[in-house]
Amino acid sequence: MNLLETINQVRANKRRAPLSRLSPQLRLREDCELDSLDLAELTVRIEDASGVDVFAEGIVSTVGEIQAKLPQ
Repeated sequence: MNLLETINQVRANKRRAPLSRLSPQLRLREDCELDSLDLAELTVRIEDASGVDVFAEGIVSTVGEIQAKLPQ
């Protein structure tokens, strides 16, 4: 699963320009401009692609927190 591609798919739904790259410190709400509905969609897309519910143990706030939960 490509996390950058997945985040950009969610951003495209609201006609936001794609991000060119991700870094672990990027904040999902502030830097990636995702609201709560976007985060719900992101969760479903990630779980469908990887089988991992990254929000199962609580809120994640950064790209790095998502990356830490995904299989390498």
